[in-house]
Amino acid sequence: MSCDLTHSVLHGYLDGELDAARAAEFERHLLSCPQCVSALEAQEMLRTSIQRADLYERAPESLRLKTEFASPIPAVTPIRTKTQRFEMRWLAAAAVLLAAFLAWHFIPALDGNRGQNEIASAIVDAHLRSLQPGHLEDVVSTDQHTVKPWFDGKLDFAPPVRDFADAGFPLQGGRLDIVEGKTVAVLVYGRRKHLINVFIWPSAEPDAAPRSGTRLGYNWVEWTKNGMKMWTVSDVSAPELDALRNLIRN
Repeated sequence: MSCDLTHSVLHGYLDGELDAARAAEFERHLLSCPQCVSALEAQEMLRTSIQRADLYERAPESLRLKTEFASPIPAVTPIRTKTQRFEMRWLAAAAVLLAAFLAWHFIPALDGNRGQNEIASAIVDAHLRSLQPGHLEDVVSTDQHTVKPWFDGKLDFAPPVRDFADAGFPLQGGRLDIVEGKTVAVLVYGRRKHLINVFIWPSAEPDAAPRSGTRLGYNWVEWTKNGMKMWTVSDVSAPELDALRNLIRN
């Protein structure tokens, strides 16, 4: 049985057509609706695989010139034979099968071969959504012993929760979020008047050195430690973000 929101809201959310409040409402709905999560994953995977298929071929310049200077030809509706109609239907069916094959063949997992830039884009987008009123924290507390138990029963893993107020990064709370259709834990830290989101989910990857970058003016750092994938993102400077990473790793 499918959820009504799968048809009425999901495509608008996927295409970025919802306002911030409606997007946040749908994301909260995703936390308790596996049907919508499954449908969202399938749509994202299909779109990504088609984009990666490189099916576009640029027309040669000579064709453009011929088109610009050619005399207009009256449009004539072709009369297709039965054989031609059969061939068109076969081609349409083949196109559907090709799209399905591409979706299956090129689907990467969250920790698989998906391009790092795509995940960074999703992380920064989630960070921006969290800055909308009422969406930053589900549990508001500076006490790690309050934030950590809040995740119990809401996730199938236990995110590491620590307060670094003595080092200038006070814990402010936590929440659940959605990254590429996956439910993840997010810890929120402060740095003077800035906010830092730390996204956490389980990973089968071995421990890896940090990688960093910038998107839309926001710095991010990503690494894997003790079976956990972690991403930090904020508008603080890159050295400050790296300082928080070192605190979390130690």
